[in-house]
Amino acid sequence: MNALRIIGVAVAASAGYLLAGAAAQDTAFTVNRLADGAPDLQGIWTNNTITPLTRPVEYGDQLVLSPEEAIALEQNVAAYSEAQDQPSDPDREAPTKGQIDLADSYNNFWFDDGTNVAQYNGEYRSSLIVDPVNGQIPDYTAAAESRIAAARAVREARGSFDGPEMRPLPERCLLSFGSSSGPPMLPILYNNHYQIVQSPGYVMILVEMVHDARIIRMDSEPLPAVMQPWLGDSVGHWEGDTLVVATSRFNPNQQFRNSSTNMRVTERFTRVSEDSINYSFTVDDPDTFVQPFTAEIPMHLTADKLYEYACHEGNYALSGVLAGARLDERGDSQN
Repeated sequence: MNALRIIGVAVAASAGYLLAGAAAQDTAFTVNRLADGAPDLQGIWTNNTITPLTRPVEYGDQLVLSPEEAIALEQNVAAYSEAQDQPSDPDREAPTKGQIDLADSYNNFWFDDGTNVAQYNGEYRSSLIVDPVNGQIPDYTAAAESRIAAARAVREARGSFDGPEMRPLPERCLLSFGSSSGPPMLPILYNNHYQIVQSPGYVMILVEMVHDARIIRMDSEPLPAVMQPWLGDSVGHWEGDTLVVATSRFNPNQQFRNSSTNMRVTERFTRVSEDSINYSFTVDDPDTFVQPFTAEIPMHLTADKLYEYACHEGNYALSGVLAGARLDERGDSQN
């Protein structure tokens, strides 16, 4: 299939997707309920989308795209993917030090960051962030700037490769990349699947990336302040058919965009059709950001299986980079 035909098929599929989505929004939906009366959110879901978290500057304050604008974006992605799907050149030169080229690490086959513009309440979105109106993450506070600078100074003094503690949590296979597990739960380059399982008193979200499992305690009291688990302390309750989850008491080593330990994330999950959930979150961290911000992300039911993500199976990256740092310190990194 040549490139023009592939793009044409993608555009036709996009148009059908947009029309079907708009029709679905016009149909009243009644959510199924579990034995305890709770709305049924169970299933395996994906939040992958080509809509970015923050809005491209050319859109300014424009949150909602026209169907034509959405199709044009999806066409561009289809064309890009078709070009990137070409076989790698086996005779290409090795990358030089400092060169960043994803083609030399993963080729396009491994990415699963979506093909469609995010559609939320029948609207096609230019960004996932809806508040502030410019679609951007708010500025840091002066206190946050000082805190970030102090942390940077420590890293520079000790060295980024001084020990495993200086490496990012995902690199150590402790938490997912890019806040995939959250909260907030964000779509990233791949592994954007989530399995939701409910039982009386609990909601569990199993995340594909690094097999993180979020345990949400329903109608419960927060944990004691001294307890600061990975993924924070999540407490949920129902507001009508919407699951509302408030998370606080984050582990000091877990940060979202340089957040503080006082960050609070409020999430909302509403099943709006048989195959879609409206997911939104608000980040409130006055120690870090000058104002709260909110994003809205559609989640779609999928028939895909959730495979185990065995992060350290044959993974020698951490030991390799630390061994390389020790060689560099001895001055024989060229050997």
